Amino acid sequence: MRALLAVLILSMAVAPARAEEAQPGTEARWNDLRQAIFGNRAIEDAGGKIRLSAPARALDASLVPVTVELAGDQPVKSIYLVIDNNPSPLAAHVSFGPAADAHRLALRVRVDQYTPIHAVAETSDGKLYGAATYVKAAGGCSAPAGSDDAAALKDIGHMKLRFAGAYAPGRPLQAELLIRHPNFNGMQMNQVTRNYTPPWFARTTDVTFEGRNVLHLESDISLSTDPAIGFTLVPSGPGHLNVTVRDSKDLTYSHSFDVPGRAS
Repeated sequence: MRALLAVLILSMAVAPARAEEAQPGTEARWNDLRQAIFGNRAIEDAGGKIRLSAPARALDASLVPVTVELAGDQPVKSIYLVIDNNPSPLAAHVSFGPAADAHRLALRVRVDQYTPIHAVAETSDGKLYGAATYVKAAGGCSAPAGSDDAAALKDIGHMKLRFAGAYAPGRPLQAELLIRHPNFNGMQMNQVTRNYTPPWFARTTDVTFEGRNVLHLESDISLSTDPAIGFTLVPSGPGHLNVTVRDSKDLTYSHSFDVPGRAS
């Protein structure tokens, strides 16, 4: 996956364009990306099985909320999120474990220019289903992570967990994981030194509940500063939710949360 991301960054970056200028080439670009990521595997139209939500015109291109919701009972083992016109288009690949409900995933991403965004769900039998939306935003990849690098790095690795709804054993419980990390992408200028900040970003996030996998996230420079991951946990009973994040410097950050309990 790392090699694939490198290929996408180096060989598929495109010049900025307005929406009306980008539209004629969007299908060809998606075909190139689809071939690079999925090879010759067929991607069927979701036909209502996937609802991909993002603001049509983002207020902040560096913090664009994207939500993928799945309908039906077909087990889903992973979701790919592709931001076609970003320098690193494959923003995230999320694999779900037995302690997860895969029907909802929410992320915050950077958008470099007006672009289609694709969500591709892989079912347990290996089929791929895709949906797309279009977002008007620009400049998100070069937007600084804060007033200066030191401020952006403050409390790196700190995590918070929020729950939505009431806890009940064996029932889906929505959660939002907040991770303090600047996710420098190499395109941002330090506002103090005026030099470009070297890349330093969260690469993988693993979430488990009492030893059972909830999700494994492979990410790259398209995730926002201080990533937010919305997912659904299916707790078998009270226990501990464990999170481990590894970044591009091979540094790891871990935290454990009580379920049920006061999230922090």
